[in-house]
Amino acid sequence: MTVQPADGLSPAAEFPDPSHDQWQTLVEGVLRKSGKEVSGSAAEEALSTTLEDGLTTRPLYTAQDESPDTGFPGFAPFTRGSRAEGNAAGGWDVRQRHTLTDPARLNEAVLGDLENGATSLWLTVGGPVGVPVDGLARTLEGVYLDLAPIALDAPADLDAAATELLRLYEERGVAKGEARGTLGADPLGHEARTGVEADLTAAVRWARVCDAEYPGLRAVVVDALPYHEAGGSAGEELGLSLATGVAYLRALTGAGMSVEAACGQLEFRYAATADQFLTIAKLRAARRLWARVAEASGAPAAGAQRQHAVSSPVMMTRRDPWVNMLRTTLATLGAGVGGADSVTVLPFDHALGLPDAFARRIARSTSTILMEESHLARVIDPAGGSWYVERLTDELASAAWAFFQETERAGGLPAALRSGTVAERLAATWAARSAKLARRKEPITGVSEFPQPGERPVEREPAPDAYAGAPGGLPRVRRDEAFEALRARSDAHLAATGSRPKVFVAALGPAAAHTARVSFAVNLFGAGGIEAVHDPVSVEADTAAGALTASGATVAVLCSSDALYAQQAEQVAAALKSAGAARVFLAGRSGEYADVDAHVFAGCDAVAVLTSVLDRMGVA
Repeated sequence: MTVQPADGLSPAAEFPDPSHDQWQTLVEGVLRKSGKEVSGSAAEEALSTTLEDGLTTRPLYTAQDESPDTGFPGFAPFTRGSRAEGNAAGGWDVRQRHTLTDPARLNEAVLGDLENGATSLWLTVGGPVGVPVDGLARTLEGVYLDLAPIALDAPADLDAAATELLRLYEERGVAKGEARGTLGADPLGHEARTGVEADLTAAVRWARVCDAEYPGLRAVVVDALPYHEAGGSAGEELGLSLATGVAYLRALTGAGMSVEAACGQLEFRYAATADQFLTIAKLRAARRLWARVAEASGAPAAGAQRQHAVSSPVMMTRRDPWVNMLRTTLATLGAGVGGADSVTVLPFDHALGLPDAFARRIARSTSTILMEESHLARVIDPAGGSWYVERLTDELASAAWAFFQETERAGGLPAALRSGTVAERLAATWAARSAKLARRKEPITGVSEFPQPGERPVEREPAPDAYAGAPGGLPRVRRDEAFEALRARSDAHLAATGSRPKVFVAALGPAAAHTARVSFAVNLFGAGGIEAVHDPVSVEADTAAGALTASGATVAVLCSSDALYAQQAEQVAAALKSAGAARVFLAGRSGEYADVDAHVFAGCDAVAVLTSVLDRMGVA
């Protein structure tokens, strides 16, 4: 039996404490081996990563990286959680999203979800793309409304949908104090989506009703998803959510509500991405920022923000959609650790249309596994105290607050939306990110990296889109859009000709010399739906022409080591050109060779290269 010493056990007691300078010296040695001669703080900077919003993550954080006091859960500034018990008592609310329009089908889906892990429902109601208002009763048939909170999304029929839901509560004997959920009024979010100028009258009216009669219902949603889906950064998403919340506070208090009552009517909705640390920091920063708003409004105790996190639609891919299961798992982990009260996991086939039963099952089970098997909800704020997370939370909060103040100086969110200021800012952010995506600096697994061009596309029933064709709204972007356009061209070529566009891989020398660059080239061209023909395994000047002809390709890429390029590249390129190659690429940056038209390499603009290749091949 092992007995711990009375003065405690210190496993590292006999080891000397290393210094930060000693660590930097070791880093310098590693970088020197990779050809980088840097020393001191420059060595650390060489391993740092630049994020959006002017943030930088360093490779190492220590106790010297100070951050403001985060307090305790349930107390201002609420960084560690809006409730003292956090999610430890029962986990987060698993809120399943539904957009079916047929009440009978929708009822079957919601009952299946509630019986198998979902704890609340998010329903699109009214308008041309939601379940009809008069079908809400059929939709909720068999649902215990005193147990399952309902979140409405009814921008076109808020009054009718809210009235019908409250009627159902009364008809089914649900006491007003037992009703839970949100009526979903978000006129400014609707304006951001559509360009239709917001009228806050209905939102204010329903907030007064809920405050007076339904203590468990919130009337208003501060939805930051329109800004996230327009390409905004985490800091911009937070800043605009603050501006939206402040605009609603002004309207509600202007109608006679107290600041405390007005804050109690707001639920904030944020995107959760596969960047788990940024998601954690974003949700923690959001609570801290809103607490500051409440404090400045004279009601510091009312700053406990109610949060609904939704897995990011921007990150969801149409190609290789199965990978979306991994993305949403990471997003849910970030949301749970970040302290979200409710979490919606979008099904892996969300980008393709209406989800099937399997996709909905995986979505709701993601939360269940993380709570019940990974035990994420057992600890309140499990990331709290991490030097990295605390520093990232603080820096992100500062960036978001600066943008919030900029928006306020522009006249507040309504004015900033209508002047185009918001659209311009988000467009600039997305343009910078698009450049990184095009160069694969931000890889998309299954799309820009490790694509599966031969995989049969997953097909789904088209999903209704409430904002399709909205003339003045913010755009909606996806990370995969540039590569998806290329793949669509390849698909059309396959349908018209029976084969995909091809590139011939001309590998030089033994496998050891060319394998790495062959893999690179196959991945690169595959991202554009271009089939790589690597047969034979290697070629020389006297065999390259015949191999190109046999491949059926009119574009070729040379793959080998720099040393072999110097010996063979020009002769092989000349042979390929003589056999009809319209364009010859070389994988790597080294050397300029006759008959080699361009180089492809890690960090090149893949979208531009692939677009030019498809254009040259005549792929419409």
